[in-house]
Amino acid sequence: MSSSTPLNRLENKVAFLTGAASGLGAASARRLHQEGAFVVITDRNAAPGEALAAELGERAAFLALDVTKEEQWMAALDATIARHGRLDVLVNNAGVGVVADIEETTLEQWRFVHAVNTEGVFLGCKHGIRVMKGQGSGSIVNVSSVAGLTGTPTLAAYSSSKGAVRALTRTVAIHCARKGYGIRCNSIHPVFIDTPMVDAMVGTSKDPEKARANLARSIPLGRLGVADDVAAAVAYLGSADAAFLTGIELPIDGGFLAQ
Repeated sequence: MSSSTPLNRLENKVAFLTGAASGLGAASARRLHQEGAFVVITDRNAAPGEALAAELGERAAFLALDVTKEEQWMAALDATIARHGRLDVLVNNAGVGVVADIEETTLEQWRFVHAVNTEGVFLGCKHGIRVMKGQGSGSIVNVSSVAGLTGTPTLAAYSSSKGAVRALTRTVAIHCARKGYGIRCNSIHPVFIDTPMVDAMVGTSKDPEKARANLARSIPLGRLGVADDVAAAVAYLGSADAAFLTGIELPIDGGFLAQ
């Protein structure tokens, strides 16, 4: 965190993050915690999630959550409300990817990617609204991808799922606005970020280092993104600084989409 980061922008707020045991989710949990929030870290992988909660200390807790299971969503959010009485920021970050074009992608892979990336976000929005609307405020941040804004031939299922997140975000934003719930919903669209998911993607190539360098060269700013680039955007959209933003699609892409 840079010295210019507002330290108390999320003071006394409660944030709930999925897929937060590693990668973008863990970085976002750290950033929200640094800005004053109590963070509820959720993930299917208990050991790294519990370790992160222990690292952050008393304003952090871990809950096991498979985002494809509605009963687990309900239990985790109800437990959060029972403990804290409110939920201010919900970050739908959990995601998976399969490197395969439309001809190579199996139906099993397609369903798996959409179950996590699309149905998981649907359940998060649905039940996030359920617990937030009574308090009259809240911010939902859905992690999509530049792959949800442009065609990516080698990521057929992933691109489709992230495009669905983009459209769902707009729908949720307008629904909540017209209902007068005071809940904002926005999507963020990272480009290639230096995370385990990108490691797995370049790892399928014959020359992973060359593949990584090619990804960096495709970005006008000349580098891969880092997790903190995304975490800063999550914190902004979760805070009152973004009080008049809903339904937006925020690229975090080093100029990739401007080309």
